[in-house]
Amino acid sequence: MNPADHLLRPRRQFLWEMGAGFAGLALTTLLDGDGFFGPSATAAPGPLLPRAPHRPTKARSVIYLFMFGGPSQLDLFDYKPELQKRDGQTIDNEFRRNTRTKAVLQASRRTFRQHGRSGLWCSDAFPHIAQHMDKLAVVKSLSSDSFAHGSAMLQMNSGRILQGHPSMGAWMSYGLGTLNQNLPAYVVMLDPRGGPTTGPPNWSSGYMPAVHQGTVLRTTGEPILNLKPPAGTSRDMQRREIDFINTLNYEHQRARPGYSELAARIASYELAFRLQTTAPEALDLSGEDPRTIEAYGIDEPKPDWHPLALGPAPFGKQCLIARRLVERGVRFVQLYSGGGAAGGQNTWDGHHGIEENLKLHCPEVDRPIAALLADLEQRGLLEETLVVWGGEFGRMPVSETFNTGGKPGGRDHNPKGFTYWLAGAGVKPGTTFGETDELGEAAAVDRCHLRDLHATILQLMGLDHEKLTYFYGGLNNKLTGVVEAHPLRGIMA
Repeated sequence: MNPADHLLRPRRQFLWEMGAGFAGLALTTLLDGDGFFGPSATAAPGPLLPRAPHRPTKARSVIYLFMFGGPSQLDLFDYKPELQKRDGQTIDNEFRRNTRTKAVLQASRRTFRQHGRSGLWCSDAFPHIAQHMDKLAVVKSLSSDSFAHGSAMLQMNSGRILQGHPSMGAWMSYGLGTLNQNLPAYVVMLDPRGGPTTGPPNWSSGYMPAVHQGTVLRTTGEPILNLKPPAGTSRDMQRREIDFINTLNYEHQRARPGYSELAARIASYELAFRLQTTAPEALDLSGEDPRTIEAYGIDEPKPDWHPLALGPAPFGKQCLIARRLVERGVRFVQLYSGGGAAGGQNTWDGHHGIEENLKLHCPEVDRPIAALLADLEQRGLLEETLVVWGGEFGRMPVSETFNTGGKPGGRDHNPKGFTYWLAGAGVKPGTTFGETDELGEAAAVDRCHLRDLHATILQLMGLDHEKLTYFYGGLNNKLTGVVEAHPLRGIMA
């Protein structure tokens, strides 16, 4: 038996649970920041210490609003008069890659209007976001490579359709570090109805050190478990216990320098200790102005018209927490709307009725997103926070058919031409980029790929997508991959 066992046994289970709650997540810097490992522990500074960007920028943080399931651009932002005129006509439609069928055009049942000085289009499905169109840069000609949720999700989050590659948040953490060593660099919040298809690989660190992986905050109950120490345990006692355990862990790690999961586990104890003070304050909304709580819709009761309806309260709370996190220096926050298995109305996957889908999900995010944009602007944070909205693909301009597995009134997946919008740091407000064809089926003007979107996001954050590389498998890997990518200059201020 190890002679130290009798010292560790009384609280070993508590410390294990506290560490396990953070192991494998995007944890804070290794103990180098405190000099705990000594000068020879690593050849470089702590992995999450702030790093200078490649180019000057005001941008400090990203809030990525992910509409899982594929929101319908044709019913939200991409107004198509020709589609409205030809409602009910039959066309030849590619409903999956290289697979065609006869399909019936389906006009939007939404009412579109132009808004603000910019005259950008938005439908009545988003009455609150419509009031902020002058803040947005709307990309209408985005394309990707997969008709399937799982691979499309992975590609949108990591640039590849296969698992194992770092997600965008991990690239931000790796390239820029974080501005607050007492909070995770990269935070993910999921829909209460469940996580997205393909799960954790969407916020993975891939082949990078595990310290860059996303930290998932729980959607119900305490966002982070085991922050409160057992009764009778002082912070000084915890400090000594963690120091002692980490000393033993570091001795174990020295013989395994390439095992990044162990390094992340060691750091997890340190971050867990710090989070006991910092996380409750960052996640506590009790001090917010009641008018702010009302604006985000946090006090709205859950609607009873549909068993899957949540109303704005859950996403509103997450949006407000996101604002508080970026306010405190967290680098990348990703919020998911829609959760659980794709194919049902629990996500934005509107196969079985696009109108029911919009009625469910648009009110859940409309007020919270509008409040977030207004709140960031009022606090002077919008000019240093990049807000990104979109999903893994868009929807088709035709009604579902028997061949596509849905039912009339639904819309199928469409990676050939869909919409994203950006706002905030470095974005040219009130602009639109690209167009789909007259029916909204495929990008036709200024067609761009999601790798161009990734290059744009990196550029706005001060990072050159060609220079931000990580050597693995004999290749200098990039978020944008090996195919040439071009930042969308037309939406940059």
